[in-house]
Amino acid sequence: MQTPHGAVAWSELMTRDIDAAKAFYTETCGWSYDAMTMDDGSAYFVAMVGGKPVAGLMDMSGTPGMTDIPPHWFTYFAVDDVDHAVEQTRACGGEVIRPPFDVEGIGRIAILKDSAGAAMGMITEASPG
Repeated sequence: MQTPHGAVAWSELMTRDIDAAKAFYTETCGWSYDAMTMDDGSAYFVAMVGGKPVAGLMDMSGTPGMTDIPPHWFTYFAVDDVDHAVEQTRACGGEVIRPPFDVEGIGRIAILKDSAGAAMGMITEASPG
């Protein structure tokens, strides 16, 4: 099922201490984790509840431009057409941090800032199946 346009599609924790984060959310939320390898070889952890994915966790250590940024939750909003959403972002005074790119089996993603400077992701999810 596709996430409706404008709704939160995904949240991921960007942290420098994956083990501590996993332990915390296991204890507080009952999460278990499925590990996957990203294109750059780093690990990505999909948090699971009742066999369903609910969030992601990734190590932000060594990520360019993140040295002075504290650990944080990052939100992705579902949009029907991410390329159009990028055009709208620019027209509304926002900024493109990373232009649209495709993640196989996940969708087309862009990393943006809104007109007030808040960073977010927008995603056009891949069709199921």
